[in-house]
Amino acid sequence: MKSLNLTSALFIVLIALGIACKKENHGGDKNTTKSAKEFTAKYGAQKQVKEINASALPQTITFLDGTKITFPVGSLTKGGVPVTGTVRVEVYEVLKRSGIIFSGANTNHSSGAPLSSDGFIFIDVKSNGVSVDQNLIVPVQIAIPAKRDGSTQLWVGVDQEGKPLVADEDNKMAWADPRKGDGAGPNGVVAVQNAFTFNFGTLGWINCDVFYNYTNPKTTVRVEVLNNPGSMASFFSYTGETYVYFCAKGSNVVAQLYTPDGPSKVKSYDNMMPIGSEGRMISFSIKDGKFYYAAQDITISANQNITLTLAETTEDAIQTAINSLNNY
Repeated sequence: MKSLNLTSALFIVLIALGIACKKENHGGDKNTTKSAKEFTAKYGAQKQVKEINASALPQTITFLDGTKITFPVGSLTKGGVPVTGTVRVEVYEVLKRSGIIFSGANTNHSSGAPLSSDGFIFIDVKSNGVSVDQNLIVPVQIAIPAKRDGSTQLWVGVDQEGKPLVADEDNKMAWADPRKGDGAGPNGVVAVQNAFTFNFGTLGWINCDVFYNYTNPKTTVRVEVLNNPGSMASFFSYTGETYVYFCAKGSNVVAQLYTPDGPSKVKSYDNMMPIGSEGRMISFSIKDGKFYYAAQDITISANQNITLTLAETTEDAIQTAINSLNNY
């Protein structure tokens, strides 16, 4: 089985690609982006910025997709000293399946098992242009809208030294040891009043995810992409133009297939795709200003081989197809 270290999974370059969930239809069928990276920069999430008075805590801020963050008294420090005056709160929200795909991201756990995402966010607070302490003396309270009942698990994103991530060009993304929460065991939180509400002791990346169909027997799925104009996208889209994703039906799973398996062929992690799971296998490619898309509804079976044939389409058509997966 191909396995990645928890601290080595690559994430998107935030400054270049963004990550919130503001999607706009720019009208008409004119293709205005020329590459996959331009596409993710245009439709991927954007940084949201709000200002608060750190001298007048507690304060609660609500962001575009409904995330609420409450900063208690004593939560914001720099070098251990309480911060005063106006601070900038910078947040990225990735709560929808479209937000994950538009950003070139995925919900792969680095063990190989697919995750079902209840949302992941990034939080940074700057005082006079400098980030405050990421390890908080007093935890912040976060409420992420819950689209289902039950519990989710909390995870923190770390870099290769095990430190929480910051918004920088060298970001690495991983699901590391979860922070403790309340509700479903030491690392979980139960949805109450349509929200997962929890205290968290660090800023940076915070993920709410559960393993998808974890008890199902597992297999390896292989996909061949015909009429492929580009190279296959790498993990978290650092390179390549052609993407392949498994999107589970009724669950916010965006499992990227990226491991090379031959010309225009990729495979899942070995023996990690849950047999019997229903979903849609999609592929899209953006190269030299041209857009291509293919989709096939599947039920995962043992040692499955799938062929997707890309057909040329428009920027708007791909945007619409990806947005429609939010309700799939």
